[in-house]
Amino acid sequence: MALGAGPEIERLMALLSKLPGLGPRSARRAALALLKRREQLLIPLTVAMQDAADKVVTCGVCGALSTRNPCATCSDPARDTTMICVVEEDSALWAMERVGAFSGRYHVLGGLLSALDGVRPEDLRLDGLVARVREGGIHEIIMALPATVEGQTTAHYIADRLKGLQNQATVTYLARGVPVGGDLDWLDDGTIAHALKTRR
Repeated sequence: MALGAGPEIERLMALLSKLPGLGPRSARRAALALLKRREQLLIPLTVAMQDAADKVVTCGVCGALSTRNPCATCSDPARDTTMICVVEEDSALWAMERVGAFSGRYHVLGGLLSALDGVRPEDLRLDGLVARVREGGIHEIIMALPATVEGQTTAHYIADRLKGLQNQATVTYLARGVPVGGDLDWLDDGTIAHALKTRR
């Protein structure tokens, strides 16, 4: 990576380059920034990362990352226990919470079904979702999965898995179409077609 940089710097750059959005060049720049600003960046980041490694766990109920188990959302008595919003990853959960429009509970799958990437149903937290619905009391399951082939495949697979349950809940999907403030000229054909089909 960087000729003569030393094994410690090489290792730092190699690890940084594995992060999403960081290639070899970005990893070099990030490593240099961290090393040049040790007191302000590197040391506090090291402490924060160790703290996260020690304290962050996966919620045994919904699969979200948290510092407690069950997580704050699953433990909150003010949450609507009759609704579950199914999301791919924690980032989607955080986006939903940022909006503040959903008062139910979540289920984090930990990925999407993908034949190309070798992601199978058993690789996701699907059994936990089925168990939660089987327990009863769930009236609606909201599929908040990406509008991609993998996202739609996963949503349909989940809906099929839930069909056979005695306590069948209604499965709903997020609306897709023209975004607020969107200009039709900038949208792709698929988005426009879907918006027309699902107009109200």
